[in-house]
Amino acid sequence: MDLSSDEEEVRTFVQVLSEKYNPENFPYGQGVVVLPSPPGSPVKGGLFLPSALVLSDSGISKAGAGSDIAAVCAHVLELDLSFNQLSDWDEIGTIVSSIPHLDFLNLSMNPLSGVQLNPSMADVFSRVRRLVLINTQVSWDTVHTLTQHTPELKELFLCLNGFNTVSESPAPCSSLRLLQITDNQLQDWSEVRKFGQLYPSLSTLVLANNSVDSVSDSKKTLEDLFPNLRSINLNNSGLSTWTDIERLNFFPKLEEVKAKGIPLLQSYSTQERRSLLLAQLPSVMFLNGSMVSEGEREDAERFFIRFYQDCPAQELSDRYHILVSKYGQLAPLAEVDLRPRCTTVNVRCGDRVETVDLRLEQTVGDLTKQLRALLQLQTNGIRMIYVSQEMSSVFGPEELKGNSRALHSYNIQDGDEILISCSLWTASSRRQTRHFFTKI
Repeated sequence: MDLSSDEEEVRTFVQVLSEKYNPENFPYGQGVVVLPSPPGSPVKGGLFLPSALVLSDSGISKAGAGSDIAAVCAHVLELDLSFNQLSDWDEIGTIVSSIPHLDFLNLSMNPLSGVQLNPSMADVFSRVRRLVLINTQVSWDTVHTLTQHTPELKELFLCLNGFNTVSESPAPCSSLRLLQITDNQLQDWSEVRKFGQLYPSLSTLVLANNSVDSVSDSKKTLEDLFPNLRSINLNNSGLSTWTDIERLNFFPKLEEVKAKGIPLLQSYSTQERRSLLLAQLPSVMFLNGSMVSEGEREDAERFFIRFYQDCPAQELSDRYHILVSKYGQLAPLAEVDLRPRCTTVNVRCGDRVETVDLRLEQTVGDLTKQLRALLQLQTNGIRMIYVSQEMSSVFGPEELKGNSRALHSYNIQDGDEILISCSLWTASSRRQTRHFFTKI
């Protein structure tokens, strides 16, 4: 009987596994187990199977025989099935139930919208500790069914699933430590709050690229809901007030915060953003991915005081007063003029005297070129003698040597002199110079 085109396109887990990991396509190496081919496999001579199987983007829509999977996957710990066509939890359950030691499962980008997981099938996922469901459009009911039957689940990835609310579950998942739910449509903190009830042991919450616009719970509520939270990622969220940042201190164990791209910080410079954030988060050890040193923390706190010290008293935050009690009232930092310093000197070359403006960041070599051009000297054998008005009577004249040495290192002042000596001078010029040195 002829098969329809749709039936011809059905690809099973067993088929793809046999094709990818046959000796011709997959080299033998460390961590690879040599196993006989499943019964009926088109590949003869065995399979080279690592403990981490990657079968992504392979068109898989069916499992194949569970016994065939079990025959070759007893040692498998990780399975990547992302970007396939799996749309039936029964098929996924057949695969998972046949891999007894499965720890990591990636089902991202499989079309699971509107497909419910029967609780009677969910026990097959009980050994999974890391579960990735990115852009599968799974429902919260399915998520809750999975978490209720995965007692060792540690990490859950729910990105890009279009969630704008969070539904409650009849039973919490006390084992979960990391929840990554980036790129959804969560906005109200009342929805985020539910994660504390669903996952009471949560230590890492990644909320980046949602529109969460506030942190609107009391200190006691956040302490009760998130007693173990150590890291929160609010990058590109909608936070717009410093009060929201201050409330992050209510998480009793929080030590890492990411808060890039939030409306609150748009008007500040890069350095101001980091300093102002850090000064208001005294327990945070990592900010926006970088470790915070004690020196940086002190600099940020002092910056915070100076930044706000001219504001009206009624606008100063509690944090400002706490830091003032720690460091005292700080004087404004002195303004430092970093523009290049200039000075005016008299340059003597024989009978000729020129008034020259020097940029003190110049080097001796730069000055040599400048004076050779100014005085139209044709020789390279120029010597430059610096005479300080104030110090020449004590130290005498000093030759400017070393082409790379900066002029400011000589402490040249307005009115000082530079004498030029070169082989083109006349005898009279040399006598004038000797006479000058004799006088000083």
